[in-house]
Parts: sequence; C-alpha cells; structure tokens
Amino acid sequence: MEIESTQDKKTVSLVLGSGGARGLAHIGVIRWLEANNYDIASISGCSIGALVGGIYAAGKLDDFEQWVRSITRMDMVTLLDLSWGNKGLVKGEKIIRTLVNLVGEKCIEDLPIPFTAVAADVKKEKEIWIQSGCLFDAIRASISLPLIFTPFPYNGVDLIDGGVLNPVPIAPTFGDQTDMTIAVNLGGPVELLIKEPEPLPQDNGDESPMKSTINRFVNRLKRSVKTSGVQDWSVYDIANQAFDAMQSTIARQKLAAYPPDKIIEIPRNACGMLEFDRAEAMIDLGFNKAQAILG
Repeated sequence: MEIESTQDKKTVSLVLGSGGARGLAHIGVIRWLEANNYDIASISGCSIGALVGGIYAAGKLDDFEQWVRSITRMDMVTLLDLSWGNKGLVKGEKIIRTLVNLVGEKCIEDLPIPFTAVAADVKKEKEIWIQSGCLFDAIRASISLPLIFTPFPYNGVDLIDGGVLNPVPIAPTFGDQTDMTIAVNLGGPVELLIKEPEPLPQDNGDESPMKSTINRFVNRLKRSVKTSGVQDWSVYDIANQAFDAMQSTIARQKLAAYPPDKIIEIPRNACGMLEFDRAEAMIDLGFNKAQAILG
C-alpha cells in the first residue's frame, strides 16, 4: 500500500475571517482540509478566526473542539465577566483564562505554523498584525468586538476587533510560498433555507440569563444618556446588525481587490454572534461548505 507523504499534499495559506460564533465553522473547514490531503502551512485570522487559527497552530484544536461542542447557553453566561465601565460589556478575562487552561501558555514565534492575528488601532485607523509574543494576548486583542468586549491594551495601544478594518485578512499571507490561498468569509450572502436559531429558553416568563445580562448593560447605557423615548430600543441588536453589515461590505471589497484562490462563504444568518452553543451545527456547516467549494 502506498503511504501518503507530506510532499504529496497541497500547501495552503489559510485566512480565517471574523464573525462571532459563525467562526466555529472554521473548525469544520480545517477538518475537511486535514481529511483531503491539504497541509495548512500558514494562518492569518482576525477575531474568531484568530482564536480558532491560533489554537490550531498551537496543536490544540482537538481539545478546543471537544470543549466548544459541550458549551451550553448557561456556560456562556458564566464566562461573561461584566465590565461596569463604559468601554464594553465584557472584560474577557474569564474566557481567556479558560482557553489558557485548555491550551496552555504559548508564544506565537514558537508555534509550528506561522500565525498572524489581526487587530485594529482605530485611533490611527490601521491594522495591527501580531506575529510574536503571547498567543492569547494576540487573540484577546483581535476578538475585542466593539460594545461587547472592552479594548485590549497592547504595547501601549488600545486595540479592538480586527474585523472593523479587515474581516478577511489576506494581506499577511502575500509572502507565503504555498500552493494556494483559501479564505473563509463569515459574512456571506444570506441563505433562506438556513434554520433560524431557536429563541432562548424562558423560565416562567422571565428573561433568559443571556438576555438579562445584555439588557442590564443596555439599561445602564440608557440611564447614562438621554434617549428619544422610543420603546424596545436595543443597543445590542442594532450594533450587532450594523457590525455584520459593515463587515460584509468590507469583506466583499477586500476579496474583490485581493482575491484568494478559493473563497468559502458562510452565510451571515447561519447563527447569532454569541450563539456558541450551536457548535455542532456550525462545524458541520463549515465542513460541508468546504466540500462544496473544494471537493
């Protein structure tokens, strides 16, 4: 029987985009590539793409996948360490500590796969490519979604989610000597056949813990500013929809200007930004989308 060698594999520069819980589809894409004779030789990612890509580069995707497949909605609530300042809803320290305990402390320059996490310095309106130093500092900076996470201080600069400026960061791969570049865009066109997420469970008519947490934050914001008096106005929902629309538009422009060899698009209505309890469905979706584009 002929034994497959790494020389027979196609080398890939993998670009993993931002988009919250939809980014669990990145796991499915990686699994398809592993199963189909592709060698991931470098990774560039922002936000959830940096998180999944960094953990894969560290060789710990199996552990992360097992953990994320077991997450419930209540687990997500316990990971939200509220920030009572005015820069964001969540500090993010509990999430990062959980991931460090799962993966271990890692330095980017020690990873077996070249890795770039992309964050944004909005004051100077430029991308920040993080290619050295603590892996989880880079990830924390890259996932700092405005309104949700507080900005992350990195080398004296407050950084936020890289998706603000570049949701599908292809540029860090330009110098790669690989066979092809594959980009995963989490802001793909809406698909009407996708099953809408089930409403959060209610307890005797009370709000779910996740909604209650968000509403407390929104109500605090309302008390700090004068509102127009419109009822049922949700800062979170508006910001979430606006950010998705912005990222989708920027991603289309970036992909048109710098087209990769292959683009795998995950519909932006596949799941909500914080629905990490839908890991199984998102991982399967990523695998199936990879099969449809690359198979």
